[in-house]
Amino acid sequence: MRKFIVFWIVFFSFLMIFHPSSGLAQADSAMEPLKEKKKLGWTWAALPIVAYDADQGWQFGALGQVFYYGDGTTWPEYRHTLYAEVSWYTRGSATYQLFYDSKYLIPGKIRITADVDYLTERALDFYGFDGAVSNFIPSVMEQGSEDYISRVYYRHERKMLRVMADFQGPVAGQKLRWLAGINMIDIRTGTVDIAKINKGKKEENQLPDTTLLYNDYVKYGLISEQEKDGGTTTFLKLGMVYDTRDNEAAPERGLWSEALLLAAPGFLGNNAFSFVKLAVTHRQYLPIVRRHLIFAYQLSYQGTVLGSTPFYILPYMYNSYSLTTHPDGLGGAKNLRGIMRNRIVGDGTAFGNLELRYNFLNMVIWKQSISLGITGFMDGGMVVQEHPVLTDRVPDDKQSFYFNRSADGLHLSTGLGLRAAINHNFIIALDYGFALDPQDGTSGLYIGVGNIF
Repeated sequence: MRKFIVFWIVFFSFLMIFHPSSGLAQADSAMEPLKEKKKLGWTWAALPIVAYDADQGWQFGALGQVFYYGDGTTWPEYRHTLYAEVSWYTRGSATYQLFYDSKYLIPGKIRITADVDYLTERALDFYGFDGAVSNFIPSVMEQGSEDYISRVYYRHERKMLRVMADFQGPVAGQKLRWLAGINMIDIRTGTVDIAKINKGKKEENQLPDTTLLYNDYVKYGLISEQEKDGGTTTFLKLGMVYDTRDNEAAPERGLWSEALLLAAPGFLGNNAFSFVKLAVTHRQYLPIVRRHLIFAYQLSYQGTVLGSTPFYILPYMYNSYSLTTHPDGLGGAKNLRGIMRNRIVGDGTAFGNLELRYNFLNMVIWKQSISLGITGFMDGGMVVQEHPVLTDRVPDDKQSFYFNRSADGLHLSTGLGLRAAINHNFIIALDYGFALDPQDGTSGLYIGVGNIF
């Protein structure tokens, strides 16, 4: 609770200091009469990637995004965009992604969104199923603790190839649209490769060769033999989208709502695990002070309607448009910031985000429109449909170690973020969130591209 109070005191203090009516905002107000020139042709932006993870090593790479505005008549909306990322960790994890989006490639106002990526994770978060139903014991990952097992006890390995193509067309103008698409996700899972992570480390820093939570779940049948190694899932996507945003990347006003039905039928090769899911999301953007202060919120539900969903697909998040490199949740950079990634996993989940987005500086530099902002947020989510598992094979003396034996409740986090936008479309985002319950972790720092909604 103290973290929550401190963060929001900081946010509102910043808002008062840089409010347009204060003296410190006069520079911004003075620049407002400057006319932004429409962008023509091609523009681009790029960032290097440098990060470090104690178990995966150093991360290096680059990301970039190219925009094409044509003759400028659609400004600030682009006609085509292409996003690419290549990065890797020194101990084996890697990201290769190519993303394309356009409303103008196909005649008839048909929008195409396509994505191809290959992601390898040496130590992906895995905390079991159904949120708080699964016990989380931080001390098992803390060296020196009498409970210590391994720093990667709550991890497993995953390699994922994802290919998707979604299409949207008008139903009543461009505001109400139909959506149809096909997605293929090939996932290969297994236990963490301890030998590879230990390679080159001093003996005192090496991980013990021991069983992890993933291994225990396989041993006790909580993850079946059919799904423990992963598999290929191909699903069809059908839905409706209602969108009145004034700018997609950084909207100031409007609605963005969608209802999607996702079917993975047997005739597409999903014989062992066929299912139907429903994903409904509503987002709204409300201007409080023009160009400066926006209140935005998102409410979402995703659940299994029919069939059986394998454990490796449960964390996957579905929507009509996403430049998300790692579409996992709930927990982490793209939904519940500050809460551990994949902490809240079930057959059905619901979550929401509240944000106050404050742009304290808008200017034109070198013919580029630049805005800087700060965001205060609160995120929350929970499991509303449990993943069915049989626990009778788990020994009685181990039951309390793995399970809390209570239904899942609301998981909350709060924090602050910084935003830098170039030409209203390329947004560099930095968020720092705190979990409000120790069972959900402590905090998280996230640096990426774009708002979470």
